[in-house]
Amino acid sequence: MSAQHVTVVEADRIDGQQDVELVADGNAVLTRDGATLRADRIIYREVFDEVEAQGNVRLERGADVIAGPRARVRLDEQSGEIDTPAYVFEREVMRGGMSRRVTGSGNASVVQLEGENQYRLEDATWSTCQPADPDWYLRAGELELDYDREIGVARSGTVVFKDMPIFYMPWIEFPLVARRKSGFLTPTFGTSNKTGVDLTLPYYWNIAPNYDATIAPRYMSRRGLQLGGEYRYLTDDMNGAWRAEWLSNDSVTGQRNRAAGSITHTQSFGGGLTGAVDLNGVSDILYFEDLSSSLAVASQTTLVRQASLSYAPGDWWSAGALLQSHQTLSGSAPYRRLPQLTLVGNREVLGGGVLDLSAEYVHFAHPLAGSAEGSRATLYPSLAWPMGGTALSVTPKLGMHYTRYALDTPLAGGRDSITRALPIFSLDSSVVFERDTAWGGRDMVQTLEPRLYYVNVPYRRQDDIPNFDSGLYDFNFTQIFSENIFSGGDRVSNANQITAAVTSRLIDTDTGVERLRAVLGQRYYFTDQRVTLPGVPARTGRRADILASLGGRISQHTTVDTGWQYNPRDRITERFNFDIRFQPGFAKVVNAGFRYTRDVLRDLDLSAQWPLGGRWYGVARYNRSLRDHRVTEALAGLEYDGGCWVFRTAFHRFATTNDDVTQALFLQLELNDLASVGSSPLDLLRRTVGGYGTINQPVADPVFGRE
Repeated sequence: MSAQHVTVVEADRIDGQQDVELVADGNAVLTRDGATLRADRIIYREVFDEVEAQGNVRLERGADVIAGPRARVRLDEQSGEIDTPAYVFEREVMRGGMSRRVTGSGNASVVQLEGENQYRLEDATWSTCQPADPDWYLRAGELELDYDREIGVARSGTVVFKDMPIFYMPWIEFPLVARRKSGFLTPTFGTSNKTGVDLTLPYYWNIAPNYDATIAPRYMSRRGLQLGGEYRYLTDDMNGAWRAEWLSNDSVTGQRNRAAGSITHTQSFGGGLTGAVDLNGVSDILYFEDLSSSLAVASQTTLVRQASLSYAPGDWWSAGALLQSHQTLSGSAPYRRLPQLTLVGNREVLGGGVLDLSAEYVHFAHPLAGSAEGSRATLYPSLAWPMGGTALSVTPKLGMHYTRYALDTPLAGGRDSITRALPIFSLDSSVVFERDTAWGGRDMVQTLEPRLYYVNVPYRRQDDIPNFDSGLYDFNFTQIFSENIFSGGDRVSNANQITAAVTSRLIDTDTGVERLRAVLGQRYYFTDQRVTLPGVPARTGRRADILASLGGRISQHTTVDTGWQYNPRDRITERFNFDIRFQPGFAKVVNAGFRYTRDVLRDLDLSAQWPLGGRWYGVARYNRSLRDHRVTEALAGLEYDGGCWVFRTAFHRFATTNDDVTQALFLQLELNDLASVGSSPLDLLRRTVGGYGTINQPVADPVFGRE
């Protein structure tokens, strides 16, 4: 007998004839190739290499354990059967970058061993709960468990939850360790005032490890039958997804052939050349508003359609090309870019200087007849010279911003071309002071960081230049340290101004955590604003609004962030925001926020997730417009962690306009590592409640084996 098939038998008493048959009685143990068989009595017939075990039988193969009253096993074939067994099979899997153990257990009338990792069970149960009194289990007339292929097959199967059958499956394949597997997925259902009862029964096709598809018929009691589908692919040099939905006849609106679709694709051609496609469209502008239960989707105003190429051969320059248009769902349509070509570079020169280059060519077209159209070429080289170090830094910068327009329709006076050249000078300086201090009995480092930023840009008349893509930047701490108050390339503001700001931080010496951060800044103007956008008045006064912020992790579990914009000319607050988060542990979070913009909004935002006791968790979000006296978004939900299962329910209400309110109810029962039944509110909860924790993380997705 070869060394790898050495059989060892131990017991209180062993009788028989060696090389023929051994009978081991009392605490009998047989070991072979890493497998161990224990029983009150073991009969080993060496001639046939088979074993019969009687009384308190326990077979251990790796992490697999099967126990029963009687077993018959052929050792060389690793086959046999065990009567009325109870079993526990365990495997370690990687999911989401984390290693964890997935356990399946149950009992049967008989289990047949069909190889090292293959089992066939009759009148069997299977569950990922604790083996004793599981809350849920899959009951099957015949159950095949193949851990080499990581697939289970159940025939005449029923999912039983709390002793109540909830789902019957005449035949089903399911993954044993949460791997992807072709087959019908568990249905999802919910209800909303827009769609009525909403039921989807998807079929998942695992074409290959890097290709898959899903076909999803969806029935909406108010709207009708919709067909949806998705195809995904991933290779070494490309990845993407195709998605589509089609509703042949909308029973509410009477519209026919309502549809939505998208194609995303990225491709690497090698040598630093990459490409991407992002195409999106709907059949009508109210498609998402009528058929989506998500505020983020229903409130979309445009859908992008674009294709791009980018080339980055080295570490200091890159180039790109873009074709872009949009489908407009509400509001005014943005300009199309047909095409946009860009070139950017950044390189150290002359032993310390930094040369920046930004070049762009765009041809703008607009779907609205009579709109200005044409091409814009921009070239902006600049040279910066950083001096100093981390404690003291001074950076002068000089550049020339050159723009040329070629218009398809001549301006008044017959001109069809415009040229603009603007020298831009800036000087950025900062100092960092530090001192040791203490706060709350902990050693701290306090910093004081004054900063001055000067910009000079001469005035050039730009009223006759069309506005293709320029807008006014949001006024914030990033913007006040920038050269231009306008986004896009059609407006370059005249400037002779200096920004003064000071930052102070309180940093925990032991952990590096920023306990407190205070910032105060203001911009001072030495000249009047003369460059404006159409319909926007010029700035008046020599001082800009004062910006202030205060925030940090003020305690181990509490973070605060506050921002304030004050208008000293009119002595009024233009904007104010306050956010606080208390998060003492996992799935324990309370958020409170307030937003104010003068004459625009005054919003209160509250959200929380918190244990209620007895494995119950509550989750809620309340967003109210105090200015309009209406609830913008509200959410209330409950979760229950059953250990090997989770129940979630959530009611969601959101308003896209004053008169358009959508209400949806989510119900989900998730059976860990098997499937979920119902409509999942997880994406909604993660989006609406900051710091939300998934109480059974990591989990199986709400389909059989879908990763």
